[in-house]
Amino acid sequence: MISRKLLDQDEFVVVSTRTHLKALLVPAVALILLAAAAGFLSTLPAGNVRFFLQWVIWGVALLAILWLVVRPFLTWLATTYTLTNRRLITRSGLLTRRGHDIVLTRINDVSYERSLMDRMLGCGTLYIQTAAEGAIVLDDVPDVERVHVSLTELIFGTARRGPTGSSPRGQQFGSR
Repeated sequence: MISRKLLDQDEFVVVSTRTHLKALLVPAVALILLAAAAGFLSTLPAGNVRFFLQWVIWGVALLAILWLVVRPFLTWLATTYTLTNRRLITRSGLLTRRGHDIVLTRINDVSYERSLMDRMLGCGTLYIQTAAEGAIVLDDVPDVERVHVSLTELIFGTARRGPTGSSPRGQQFGSR
């Protein structure tokens, strides 16, 4: 998800993910409801204006779909969280890209929260406390408990070593 050329020479990706697919649940329902409503409403007009009103109905439906479905999908697609052995990298934004890098040594505290719905879907909210920037909130992180463990292991130096003595590399946590 993040280009290798943006990493330092001995830096490697530990976790790379997008926000959870639950962010697309409301847009998916909106798409179904908008298509059904537009289909139903386009059958109602009669007479000479039927063709014109059908175009208006479907035009309004298309605009609503662009705003309520396509925009959230593109936002989801453009939002990434990447944890390396040195920093936490967040990227977001469609037209204006926003990037935020936090060096792991500046992080003071890491915690997470999972609502009942989050536990059912396998995601949660990660709270990161830094001295300089205050609280940073990462919403809808897939497999938030594992990301939390990976982050705390990196921060507090308790990262497990592999059979060859090297740290685990490149774990991918995809959306469920």
